[in-house]
Amino acid sequence: MADREQTQFDDTNKIKSISILLKTDLRKQLYQLQFVLAEQIAEINVDDAASDSDEEAAAASEQEWKFWRTQPVTPLGIKVAKGKNGPIEENKHIEQLKQEPYELPDGFSWSEINVSHDEQLKELYTFLNENYVEDNDNMFRFDYSMPLLQWALCSPGWTPKWHVVIRHTESREIAGFYSAAPIKIKVYDKELPMIESNFLCVHKNFRLRRLTPKLIAELYRRVNLSGIFQGVNTAGVLLPGVVGKCLYWHRLINVEKLLSVGFTQLGRRMTLQMMKEMYQLPKTTRVRGFREMRESDIPKALTLLTQYLKTFDLSPVLTQEEFQYLCQNRPNIVRSFVVEQENGEITDFVSYYHLLTTVLNHQQHKTLNICYLYYYAASRTSLSDLINDCLVEAHKSDCDVFNALDVMDNRKFFRQLKFGEGDGILNYYIYNWQCPRINSEKIGLLLL
Repeated sequence: MADREQTQFDDTNKIKSISILLKTDLRKQLYQLQFVLAEQIAEINVDDAASDSDEEAAAASEQEWKFWRTQPVTPLGIKVAKGKNGPIEENKHIEQLKQEPYELPDGFSWSEINVSHDEQLKELYTFLNENYVEDNDNMFRFDYSMPLLQWALCSPGWTPKWHVVIRHTESREIAGFYSAAPIKIKVYDKELPMIESNFLCVHKNFRLRRLTPKLIAELYRRVNLSGIFQGVNTAGVLLPGVVGKCLYWHRLINVEKLLSVGFTQLGRRMTLQMMKEMYQLPKTTRVRGFREMRESDIPKALTLLTQYLKTFDLSPVLTQEEFQYLCQNRPNIVRSFVVEQENGEITDFVSYYHLLTTVLNHQQHKTLNICYLYYYAASRTSLSDLINDCLVEAHKSDCDVFNALDVMDNRKFFRQLKFGEGDGILNYYIYNWQCPRINSEKIGLLLL
């Protein structure tokens, strides 16, 4: 598995799929260890075929698997015994840790990037826009806007030291990037500090230089020096350390546009008008008291979500600061809603986030506006009614397709609300941790 394969380890996304029952499969996981590999897996057999020999690819693949054999992750094929839930390697004292950065191949050097500075944020945006995930048919590419990228990278506790950059020494251009942010995670009955890693990406010109293992090792070296020894991520490919597997489901909204760009196709004996009518949404919400979340709603919404997340085997443990950062309304990034009863009580909460996707080589349409179901908690409203109103609001914000994983209680509303099962798989990974596999409906963690 060559270096270009390893760069998808997100989830990013963790690559998140934007395929829908049909042609295309963008495996993120956005964002989504997003410490896997295959960020540009499609290019292995196509774009690099002319310039990269089979021998070079085989050598790179062997190096990747040598790397994983040195890492504290559960090997594939090993079933962890029930009740076992703990680190593979014990925490180390700081004096036991590697103090100096890992050595890079000639022609490359370590760097950092501070995305709170507009110029550096733009540089990173350009790098990801040109080198991050495309689907196998070269029809779509994720387009993380600069505001969304900054939001994803600057959650509470972030530090530029964990935004790891490799630069080409001569040109000074970015050759590779990998990021992490702190997060507290509950795994079965244990809570512990971790990182969530994201945006693993190597420049298209350097995919056989074995930079991906260097990025992963260096990121965890820096994280370990901060006293954190576990990390969580998502990825579209299967690698050692997997703890769970989920599927993407898709709800068509802008049917005509999705047909035009090749995102979906008409079924047998189906006309365009029939398909548009099938997926038509109400013009208004139906749940009484359904409205946008306000700042004053945040403590109550967090209480609802916290109680709900406790029912899962893999979930975040959020502070109010973290919840507010992740779920407060931000234009074209994240939207959150609550249900307020007549007596003023907040009983339900739901959110989703936007991710633009570039449509490649299409004369009319340049982007798809894709929304992803985020965190929710329903204590009084039926979940299908809550998500239906969420779809109505997404439609109002020009969403073309609405995606959701089969995590939490999502399967309870998929069929009723006309979600279709996609072919995108998202694997969940925990670095330096072993535990039994977690079923998708017991996962309550959503990574950007």
